[in-house]
Amino acid sequence: MEEPMIHDWPGRVAAATTIGLLLLAPVRAADPPGVLWQTTSQMVMEGMPFTQPPQTQTVCTHKTWSRPPPGGDQSCKTTAYTLVGNKATWAVQCSGKMPMTGVGEMNFAADGSYTGAIRLVADGMNMLVKLSGKKVGTCDNPQ
Repeated sequence: MEEPMIHDWPGRVAAATTIGLLLLAPVRAADPPGVLWQTTSQMVMEGMPFTQPPQTQTVCTHKTWSRPPPGGDQSCKTTAYTLVGNKATWAVQCSGKMPMTGVGEMNFAADGSYTGAIRLVADGMNMLVKLSGKKVGTCDNPQ
C-alpha cells in the first residue's frame, strides 16, 4: 500500500514550514542566555599621590543589563537603575566601615563595549571608579 503524497502547493508549503521549524527548534533552545564580559574598574581618589591598579574580572550577565556591573563592597546597594538607549545610570549607597553615597553611569557602544564611572563621596572625600568592559563571548549562568 502506497503512502498518500501531498499534491497541492499549500500542503507542501505547510509541510516544509513544519519541518523547518522542527529542525530549527534545537538551535533556538541552545542559544546561550548570557553574555560574557571582561570588565575593568579602577578607583581614583582626589588628592592622593597614587592610583590603585585596575581590577579586571570576567562576568556573565543577562543579554540586557538590569543592574550595574557586579563588584565592590558587599555593603553597597544600588537603586534607581535605568537603561535608556545606550546609557545606564544608578545611585549607590554603602553602609560598611566607610559609609558613602554616589551615582554611576555607563555608556554602551555599538562594538560591544562600555565605558563609565561611579562618583562616590565618603567623609568629604571624593572618589571616582572608572569602568570599562567588552564582550568576550557567551555564557550559561547570567548573574
